[in-house]
Amino acid sequence: MKIQKIRGFTIVELLVSLAIIAMLFSAVLALTGDARQKARDSQRMSDVREISKALALYTVDTGSFPIETTAITITSDDAVSTALEAEGAISETPTDPTHPTTVYTYQSSSNGDTYIVSFCLETNTIENYSQGCGNTLTP
Repeated sequence: MKIQKIRGFTIVELLVSLAIIAMLFSAVLALTGDARQKARDSQRMSDVREISKALALYTVDTGSFPIETTAITITSDDAVSTALEAEGAISETPTDPTHPTTVYTYQSSSNGDTYIVSFCLETNTIENYSQGCGNTLTP
């Protein structure tokens, strides 16, 4: 009777294969990470524009923007969010997708004739805005 030698993979071959798979997996994660950042930035721009529209509606009804002379964080429970929701200008005030790590802030002039909404972006993909927290929107 003849004994057959069973062939299989060596430990080295298995480790090399696992290393290649791990590198491919990390490349895929890096690519999807960029897509997630861009998606969050798009959501931020949508949120900030929604807040701006709500502020415009609020002004039509009340004659001025909500007065907050110091910057406040928009949390959906803050004074500005409460005022916008009570006036019916917005159903629910949005917050940053990574809240509380990054936030939107609101500040008005002392007479309520203008405002600044500040926000952060993770990428440079939004036209006229830059990566970081120095971005603002005014009426």
